[in-house]
Amino acid sequence: MPSLFSLITLLLYHIININFTTAENPIVQTIYTADPAPLIHNNRFYIFTGHDEDNSTDYTMLDWRLFSSSDMANWQHHRSPMSLETFSWVSAQAWAGQVIPRNGKFYFYVPVRNGQTGRMAIGVGVSESIEGPYEDAIGGPLLENNEIDPSVFIDDDDDEQAYLYWGNPNLWYVTLNDDMVSYTGEITQVSLTTEGFGTRPEPTEERPTAFEEGPWLYKRDGLYYMVYAGTCCPENIQYSTGPSATGPWTYGGVVMESSGASFTNHPGIVDYGNVSYFVYHNGALPGGSGYTRSVAVESFEYNEDGSIPVLQMTEEGPEQVRDLDPFVRQEAETIAWSEGIETEECSEGGLNVGDVNNGDYIKVNGVAFGDGAESFSASVASESDGGDIELRLDGEDGLLIGTCTVVGTGGWQEWTTVSCPVTEATGTHDLFFKFVGEGDGFLFNFDWWQFE
Repeated sequence: MPSLFSLITLLLYHIININFTTAENPIVQTIYTADPAPLIHNNRFYIFTGHDEDNSTDYTMLDWRLFSSSDMANWQHHRSPMSLETFSWVSAQAWAGQVIPRNGKFYFYVPVRNGQTGRMAIGVGVSESIEGPYEDAIGGPLLENNEIDPSVFIDDDDDEQAYLYWGNPNLWYVTLNDDMVSYTGEITQVSLTTEGFGTRPEPTEERPTAFEEGPWLYKRDGLYYMVYAGTCCPENIQYSTGPSATGPWTYGGVVMESSGASFTNHPGIVDYGNVSYFVYHNGALPGGSGYTRSVAVESFEYNEDGSIPVLQMTEEGPEQVRDLDPFVRQEAETIAWSEGIETEECSEGGLNVGDVNNGDYIKVNGVAFGDGAESFSASVASESDGGDIELRLDGEDGLLIGTCTVVGTGGWQEWTTVSCPVTEATGTHDLFFKFVGEGDGFLFNFDWWQFE
């Protein structure tokens, strides 16, 4: 029987270590990500990103990636929804794109290099699922003028008219047809005036204003916002506002100053629940640079006059908006923070956690155990001798509530379920999966988990 002292100590531990509601930035640590495009769908926050290849010294980008969250702290990694191979006519540059739903489908607008002309063009992928896979919707470019960074907006006050903006160094738009893969009328070049888009420290004839690239168009309370990467280099984020989706535009100011290892930035703003979120990229991960970037998220409140305040890059990110339920199956690739691991295609569907070495860990924020858990189960696979999954609370070396042993299963995709007892798991805590094993090789793969 535990002593009174140990019971009091345990009680104090659980009282002190509850309600951890801080998220983590950057939101993905397994790969380098860039050029985020947020989208709310079915009460879930999705972010489509570009993917900087490891050790890049240029914009080496071959596919797009997708992450989602229902609590703004733990992000599920999804399969790559689209790559350069989707487009037979494309040779390079899987750069900044955006997805938008319409007509029961999802349309993915991306800037890519046309392998036949060598020029940058806008391609369109289409899927019946937000997660993809996306297919080439046209078989060629939607348009091509050697400029980049498409942003699409559907105006609910204008007969659901869709607008496509893009540009670097200029800013352009067209009105899309209802099919979302063709347009009507001429391509319009926006007049970049200092009244509309601010001043550049050293203006040139080609770049007379603060506008650089990466437009993001949205509407709030009847006011239209054009947010974009400004100046260069390094870039900051600035914005303008207007009475319609086509302006005229009035300069609003700086949203985020340039900071960190990346000399570029790229904005996206959406509301989720009653909170506004600003999504961007920096170079905050180890090895980060202007070519190895990482997506981050901040929450914010508009000023009373509707203006956007100046936002700071943080390591904490936004508050967690709801606890995670450990008593339903959770994907192992749902992560608040991780060290060492990567994700890969899983034979059971989706992704699994792989490249697990001794000492690696995954952190899951704000896990609500309630009155307590008694056991833990996980789907695992191993071609080696396996290892242990240590279940710890509130720290990599925090309170040990259980240990699940993984043995060899005969292959990295030969899955089995392992279980182990759990003690002292009550209340709400950050949960750490710490991976322990012998040798220098990979220990096992990890697909999903659940407490009982």
